[in-house]
Amino acid sequence: MEQQRTIAILGCTGSIGTQAVEIARAHPERFRVVALGAGRDGRRLAELARGLGVAHTGLGVEAATDLAALDEVDVVLNGIVGFAGLTASLAALRAGKTLALANKESLVAGGALCRAAAAEGGGRIAPVDSEHAALAQCLEGREPSTVAALVLTASGGPFRARTDLGAVTPQEALAHPTWAMGPKVTVDSATLMNKGLEVIEAHWLFGFPYDAIRVLVHPQSVVHGIVELVDGSVVMQAAVPDMRVPIQAALGAPARFASPVPPVDLAAASPLVFEPVDDLRFPSPGLAVEAGRRGGTFPAALNAANEVAVAAFLAGAASLLDIPRTVERVLEQHSSGDALALDQVAGVDAWARAVARGALGLDERDAVLQPSGVSL
Repeated sequence: MEQQRTIAILGCTGSIGTQAVEIARAHPERFRVVALGAGRDGRRLAELARGLGVAHTGLGVEAATDLAALDEVDVVLNGIVGFAGLTASLAALRAGKTLALANKESLVAGGALCRAAAAEGGGRIAPVDSEHAALAQCLEGREPSTVAALVLTASGGPFRARTDLGAVTPQEALAHPTWAMGPKVTVDSATLMNKGLEVIEAHWLFGFPYDAIRVLVHPQSVVHGIVELVDGSVVMQAAVPDMRVPIQAALGAPARFASPVPPVDLAAASPLVFEPVDDLRFPSPGLAVEAGRRGGTFPAALNAANEVAVAAFLAGAASLLDIPRTVERVLEQHSSGDALALDQVAGVDAWARAVARGALGLDERDAVLQPSGVSL
């Protein structure tokens, strides 16, 4: 029997965090939760801590960063939403932890920083995003020279076939056809910005150039990642669209053990459809990939602008189409610098948020301007 792993769950009251708690409770012989972090929901945090017998808890980003570096923690599950999750990721990697990473922004805005932190402290990243978890499984044991391309799949969101995207309401955007996620990630799925962010993530996680990473729309959300090999073979990972599968894989890797999720019924899911992204209706993935190619702090600027625009959309202060427009305007005004220190990246993040607010005509005192990433 493998030694029990001690877990810190950051963002324990959110979608990813609550599912991680469920997995830990289902497998007490494998996992023991020793630390819990949340954003503002102190009551729910206290309930979880009592139920799990957890002594180390904290509210807010600073507390989450401290929890990520605790000596008694083996694995840090980072389920924080937004740029605010970066500092906790860096702390975990510098402390030599396994970072079960569900926070896209850590690698989008701070990919170089995370690589440096891992090299410094000996930490490693186990991806929690279903697509990257799938690619990691397909790549396991393969020499990079045998791999021709990585393919991320996208559900297409709720507006895959809709043309009047300017009339979309937040309620419609939050009605995802296959996944149950938090509001920010769900809106990113509606604009397909999540796929652009995931391409940048895949670049940092697996070391492949942008030309070797593609996106296909797959509305059934059954195949989560595809690896094309140089001999023409194609390897896919398939599973029911349930985040408990990749969360458990990240927490327990390389072990495999029972979960409440049944194997995917391929006959029932058929026909399996794969389509190219419609770049005209969904410009966000292209904006993200271009920011990734330009490098430096362009991805950080992209991420910050997107967070502000998504928050404005959810508050009814912007349209869905305003999201890519705002991102594009910020990128047009950005002159990239190095992304080798946290203060450099944080400075660009703050600048991009201010430019995005101006582009949207929003007052700084407006509540919708608060960074979405402060909620754990």
